[in-house]
Amino acid sequence: MNRIFCIAVSVSLLATAMFGQANAVLSAREYRIANENRLAQQFIEFLSMPNVASDTPNIVRNADYLIDMMRKSELKPRLLTLTDKTVAPVVYGEWLTPGANQTIIFYAHYDGQPVDPKAWTVTPPFMPVIFDRPFEKGGKAVMMPGASEKIDPEWRLYARSASDDKAGVFAILTALEALKAKGIEPTVNIKFLFEGEEEVGSPHLGEILTKNKDLLKADAFIVCDGPVHQSGRKQVVFGVRGDTNVDLTVYGANRPLHSGHYGNWSPNPALLLAKLLGSMKDDHGNITIKLWNDDVEPLGSIEKQAIADAPQIDQQLKRELGLVYTEGSGKSLLDLINMPSLNINGMKSGDVGSLARNVIPTTANAVLDLRLVKGNDYIRQFQKLKTHIESQGFYVIDHEPSDAERLQHPLIAKLILLKGGYNAQRTRMDLPISLSVTVAVQRASNDPVVRMPTLGGSLPLSIISDALNVPTITVPIANYDNNQHAENENIRLQNLWDGIEIYASLMTMKTN
Repeated sequence: MNRIFCIAVSVSLLATAMFGQANAVLSAREYRIANENRLAQQFIEFLSMPNVASDTPNIVRNADYLIDMMRKSELKPRLLTLTDKTVAPVVYGEWLTPGANQTIIFYAHYDGQPVDPKAWTVTPPFMPVIFDRPFEKGGKAVMMPGASEKIDPEWRLYARSASDDKAGVFAILTALEALKAKGIEPTVNIKFLFEGEEEVGSPHLGEILTKNKDLLKADAFIVCDGPVHQSGRKQVVFGVRGDTNVDLTVYGANRPLHSGHYGNWSPNPALLLAKLLGSMKDDHGNITIKLWNDDVEPLGSIEKQAIADAPQIDQQLKRELGLVYTEGSGKSLLDLINMPSLNINGMKSGDVGSLARNVIPTTANAVLDLRLVKGNDYIRQFQKLKTHIESQGFYVIDHEPSDAERLQHPLIAKLILLKGGYNAQRTRMDLPISLSVTVAVQRASNDPVVRMPTLGGSLPLSIISDALNVPTITVPIANYDNNQHAENENIRLQNLWDGIEIYASLMTMKTN
């Protein structure tokens, strides 16, 4: 019955949606085509600024760049800050429409993941370059066309944050720029919120939102981050997984030992860590930590139907990624991203390659990424992990072991919950605003829009919801093969152009 109701309401909304929404899409397209060389150059300039959250001077440069860009569009920009000047500012702006009865906040983030320049084979991370197709498929670098020459929409622009998430910031602001240039009034009051700490877990976002609660009154948050569906179809996502990260270290002898003199006698921490990590999953990749999934809030019938209706892409992805098998005992990717996960971000013990030596190292270290779904609590999930490690015979501490502790406990693990954790968030798919957003995105798409209960990645939506008590909906635009968070990150230019049209449609959507 719920599904029938949703379909009926969706059809009704489609039938009554204002012509202005479709006109906004076409107008945004016309504006982009007329200005795409300038827009591409402007985006390249934006990407050229380093934007790692810990790099305060460059983060401030990015914020100032956005302030200037928004001031030119008369968006009354300002920085929302805290007393601690090392905290990246949130960039705020607004465009209020006389007579509008609803307010939408458009969110994206301007910070990016840390970079290892040595790992980038295409270009230095903050030196954007355009390729005629994906680098790994034989793409070649091309020169930026002149002002009167066309840009191939299949070209890829490579740079850190090209997709995550400066593309989101740029698409939102360019959509508004296009509407203003075409004289089209939004149907809602628009507020803009661009964060500079998302990639480190948004540790200060809640405080900034609470401090500016009156300024940020709104009926919904629409978030531009993440990729479109792996089928290439545009998607609307109603939830995200929470996230927390854990640092794990196990110990051997208190000094490096010659492997010939002490091998087979002194415990090797690399092997201890490998066995400990191996105990956390079975041979099929299912997590074996006790109670790991017990507090998961089940999906409702609407969410389950949305997953069933989405294109099934597992076989396609296995071919693309060169995988013969996947984890999860045969469950689909779309099912598994609605379950909590455990991933090894990286591990280290001793050296390899030309630096390898015949030693038994003193420690082995791993960073674990725990993704959470609705019902999980990140502190509680951390405690489940801690209990599991203890069950494997380890004495768990949060500091370097003392000499006394080393002599008392045969197995020691230092376990640290890193800063920036937050819980999952999910908005009901049958809310009026949920249906309105879906209709608006559909107006900018030739193919049926995919509706997903949860995005596989994480965003600070629970922080936003807790601070402001508003529904949050994510409308991603990046190509799914964008190398998000990794080296050689890129954006397919047509995805960027599509994003401008999508957000122009959202700014002119019929909300009731």
